[in-house]
Amino acid sequence: MLKEDIVVSGTRPTGNLHLGNYLGAVKQFVELQDLYKCYFFIADIHSLTTHPNPKDLHRNVKTVLVEYLASGLDPDKITLYLQSDLPQTSELYLFMNMHAYVGELERVPTFKEKVRTQPDNVNAGLLTYPVLMAADILIHKANRVPVGKDQEQHLELTRVFARRFNNLYGQEIFPETQAYGGNGKLIKIPSLDGTGKMSKSDNIDSCIFLRDSESELLRKIKKAKTDTGPEGEDMPISEPVQNILTLMEYTGNLEGVAFYKEAYRKANIRYGDLKKQLAEDMNLFLKPIRDKILDLESDDKYLGKVVKEGAEKAHISADNTLNELKEIIGFKKFYPVN
Repeated sequence: MLKEDIVVSGTRPTGNLHLGNYLGAVKQFVELQDLYKCYFFIADIHSLTTHPNPKDLHRNVKTVLVEYLASGLDPDKITLYLQSDLPQTSELYLFMNMHAYVGELERVPTFKEKVRTQPDNVNAGLLTYPVLMAADILIHKANRVPVGKDQEQHLELTRVFARRFNNLYGQEIFPETQAYGGNGKLIKIPSLDGTGKMSKSDNIDSCIFLRDSESELLRKIKKAKTDTGPEGEDMPISEPVQNILTLMEYTGNLEGVAFYKEAYRKANIRYGDLKKQLAEDMNLFLKPIRDKILDLESDDKYLGKVVKEGAEKAHISADNTLNELKEIIGFKKFYPVN
């Protein structure tokens, strides 16, 4: 076991996790928990940039917590906590804001996109989002972070802020965190809409959620886009049909994939049968997770224990970082500290 590396990752609580979230991130987290010292958190402070309803925020945080645990994250192996339970992160965020420049933050593509798409809510939290992300990472001195392509510039800014602190105070306070690429393959889970990746922001029926029932899976997959069928033998497989085959491949039914590829090649594929097979495969794949979700979501006592103990473990790491940082900055006490 390679416990010397520290891994940090957080997820905004935006509701139910879908297959893309699971295969693209959570499944990797489950693998990482046996290899590294891991801190995984639910980024409820980050979500405040969109001013969520408090009841919705509470429900969404619980949903992500339950689905994390049901997917295999083990609180005995990792530190699993709520971002808002770690005020040290917000304190480090304040320190880092003193050394983050407005110009460099305004150039971040995701900020420019928010300015374009939501001009009535361009709040300071959106501008300094990369600073809070850096604080999330550096509070534990993480040197590995699993990130998607859309977060790579934020991670580069984390390295910029770390170098800036280190250079200013002449000490190696923070590591230069690197993206964790796993096996080097970028996993893209296709949508049921026929094009693009799975995203609930586009069309909720194009997403397969971890908690979808057998009947819900069948309903959604029956509506999945295909094509009008191959016009002859040996035609290239169209994107919508390939998407369905890719989803089947992720369930582990490689024989089914080979069968339907050959049927497409021979121009005698039956899309009704293909969709029915995918629905059956997907149900078998997700059933163990779905059953655990249903068991866990009513066990508030256990969920409370998980986040309480997670916060306690996270506090130890965060306190160590902040105490060191304050000493270096010059915030020395004039009285004894027990």
